[in-house]
Amino acid sequence: MRLTDIPSCFVTGTGTGVGKTWFTVQLLTALRSSGIDAVGFKPIVCGDDSDAVALAAASDHVIPVEEINPVWLRTPASPFTACQVEGRTVDIPFILEKFTALQSRFPRVIVEGAGGWRVPIRRDYFISDLAAEFALPILLVIHNKLGALNEALLTIEAIRRDGLPFLGYHLNEITPPTDIAEITNAAILEDILGPGLSIPSPTK
Repeated sequence: MRLTDIPSCFVTGTGTGVGKTWFTVQLLTALRSSGIDAVGFKPIVCGDDSDAVALAAASDHVIPVEEINPVWLRTPASPFTACQVEGRTVDIPFILEKFTALQSRFPRVIVEGAGGWRVPIRRDYFISDLAAEFALPILLVIHNKLGALNEALLTIEAIRRDGLPFLGYHLNEITPPTDIAEITNAAILEDILGPGLSIPSPTK
């Protein structure tokens, strides 16, 4: 799949720190460079807001950070944990209102989740539930490392079991591959999942 063919989508990861923001920034940059008026959306930030600032910059600052990130929890933990610490509740209708407004203004909206697929927002409501509300295809970012196959396949299984369309995955090399797992993960994933689902690095 060419990067410019990627539609509005929800970017999730196999965990925290796998490179979701880096990939989303690069994807937005590629889309906008090709003339597509794409913007990022980071509905929930926990801790440092640098991810939202990066998405605003990659969106060429056509909208302010506050529209890109409607809910900012200062505690660097899951949204559920952060809400308990701060005495807050995530306002889901407010998030959906902001998302709908962006959808009405821009042909592509790239939504970046928080952490992985089952990160809790409330006791009974998870990132996966929020993604379902957006009704977008899901793009998975995987950290290329030992253990990536298990994490990736379990996440993809959960996405499909939840009934959401799985767009594809990006195997993110945070550092150059050095061991046998890192060197072979790409080929193994393609062998198991089939061709056509791997999304190349936006910088290649």
